[in-house]
Amino acid sequence: MIARIPPVTQALLIANGLVFLLQLMLGDPLLVNFMLWPLGGDPGFLPWQLLTYGFMHGSVPHLLFNMLALYMFGSPLEYTWGEKRFLTYYLVCVIGAGLLQLVVGAWAMAQGGEAYPTVGASGGVFGLLLAYGMLFPNNRIMLLFPPIPMKARTFVVLYGALELFLGFGGLQPGVAHFAHLGGMLFGWLLIRYWRGQPPFGRRRPPGPRIVR
Repeated sequence: MIARIPPVTQALLIANGLVFLLQLMLGDPLLVNFMLWPLGGDPGFLPWQLLTYGFMHGSVPHLLFNMLALYMFGSPLEYTWGEKRFLTYYLVCVIGAGLLQLVVGAWAMAQGGEAYPTVGASGGVFGLLLAYGMLFPNNRIMLLFPPIPMKARTFVVLYGALELFLGFGGLQPGVAHFAHLGGMLFGWLLIRYWRGQPPFGRRRPPGPRIVR
C-alpha cells in the first residue's frame, strides 16, 4: 500500500467526493442531465455525460468501494506512468465504458426496456484494475470476500469473466456490468496502442536525426 497519494489520483478522489456531496445537497433531479442516459431516452443523451457520469455515485458504499480501488490501483500506476499518461488512461476508460453502456442501453430499449441513467467511476476503476494486472501481473492482491491472496493477473481474468457472466446472465440488475467491461476493453486497447501492438501494428523505429 502506498502511503503518499500522487497528485492526479488525489485530485480524482477529491473530485468524486465533492460531486457526491453536491448530489446530496442539490438532489439528483437537479443533476439528472449529468448522468449517462441512453440514446433516445428521457431526458436524453448529452455529449458531456460521457465524462460527468463517471464522477457521480448512487450511494455511499458505491462511492467508497470505487475510491478505495482508485487509491489502491491508481497510485502505483500514476507513479509508473506519470501524471499525464495516467490521467489520459483513466479518462479514456471512463469514456469508453460510457460508449459501451450507450450501445447496451440502446439495445435494451429496442427490446422494450425502460431508459435508466448510469453513474459511477467503475468504468475507470475497472480500466485501472486491468492495467495493474498487465503491468504488475505477479503482484499479490488480497481479496476481501473471501480473504484469499491472488496474483493480479489471475484476479483480472477471473473478475472480467465474472462481469461477462453477470452482464449476459442479468443476475445482478441495476449494475452496469458492460460499462465495467467497456472500461477494461478501452484500457486494454490504449495500452496496446502505446506499446505499438496489434491491432495497431508495430511502430517503426525513429529515423536518423541530422544535428545542425
